[in-house]
Amino acid sequence: MKVLHVITGLASGGAERQLELMVRHLPARYRCEVATLTNPGSVAEALRADGVTVHDLRMRGNRDLGVLPRLTGLIRHGGYDLVHTHLYRAMLYGRLAARLAGVRPVLATEHSLHATVIEGRPVTQGVKSLYLAAERLGTTTVAVSRQVAATLADWGVPDHRVTLLPNGIDAARYALPTASRLALRQNLRAELGLPQTSWVVGAVGRLVPGKRFDLLVTVLAELSRLAAEYPALREPWLLLVGAGPEREALLRQAAALGVRERVVLAGERGDVPELLTAVDALAAPSAEETFGLTVLEGLAAGLPVRHSACPALDELPASAAPEAARLPQTAAAYTTALCELWSRRSAPLPIPDAVRHYDIAAIAERLALTYDRTLEHHGSGAGTPAAVPHGRAGEQQHEPPVRRI
Repeated sequence: MKVLHVITGLASGGAERQLELMVRHLPARYRCEVATLTNPGSVAEALRADGVTVHDLRMRGNRDLGVLPRLTGLIRHGGYDLVHTHLYRAMLYGRLAARLAGVRPVLATEHSLHATVIEGRPVTQGVKSLYLAAERLGTTTVAVSRQVAATLADWGVPDHRVTLLPNGIDAARYALPTASRLALRQNLRAELGLPQTSWVVGAVGRLVPGKRFDLLVTVLAELSRLAAEYPALREPWLLLVGAGPEREALLRQAAALGVRERVVLAGERGDVPELLTAVDALAAPSAEETFGLTVLEGLAAGLPVRHSACPALDELPASAAPEAARLPQTAAAYTTALCELWSRRSAPLPIPDAVRHYDIAAIAERLALTYDRTLEHHGSGAGTPAAVPHGRAGEQQHEPPVRRI
């Protein structure tokens, strides 16, 4: 079976890295290609290194309608049995293009939907109406958490069109022998300019207001003040992994608070599991998340984690992640919590049950079963197109898709 994943961009974000993992771990009976509307970043490079074909559609902006015929042509002539879209813009164009191309089995994974915000943009009536109109062109919407599924239900998406399938984490990638981990930690700290004896708080994500990394800069300033009063404490540093529009604002804030030299912005990186060996604790102060993958990554790396939102853990008993604690989204709460971790010995913690629960191999197998059911429902067999023969436009097996739209 041949699957085309359509995504808005392939910079190193949560949804993008999740797509990379899924493609890597899906059973061999599914052969995947990826189409990115724009920004073929580090995840595109990683996919190509794995031998995955990545199509760059060179979309110039949200209203570049020229991408629609390009995507429709790719789907029509690519011999795909199923189309799977990711993120809002790709969901809008991907579902419509698949219908125009005659491919009926279309899934859309909803990675970042809240009641009032979707991927950082406010949910206006226009955004919501467009979302629901596009939803009707697909087959199934995959919700990554119960929170997302509940929002879809509140918006009026019928239950039978929603499948709950959480994100996954490649736990094996974090399982490093102690000696290798120590050497990697030393090398990465040297590369990043982090003193070997310092105490480093890490955070991973897009540098956007919603992630509230500004809160961590404020906390760093308070920890630095305490370190000056108590010389026995290790020097506190902050490592931010990610890129985004808030970069310069964070640097200005750090300079104003006198901690610019202790804030390291690593930028967009594809080696997050390795980078986490260089930190001593992970903080995730964002108030809203649809899943909370970064929290699980920290736990998989053997770190204590302090966070403000993680639906993935909310759905499990507290015993599944004893080294994760949920905090109010305030600088005072994070200062207190991180002070409690500051004097701890920096040794990897045992991998908690929560990480094993969300292991990517099991999640990818469940996605494959969802593909199987979807194709079976639409009468598609191995090597058989789902709706029309993949070849010249206009060779239709069912009623013309344009008329149905």
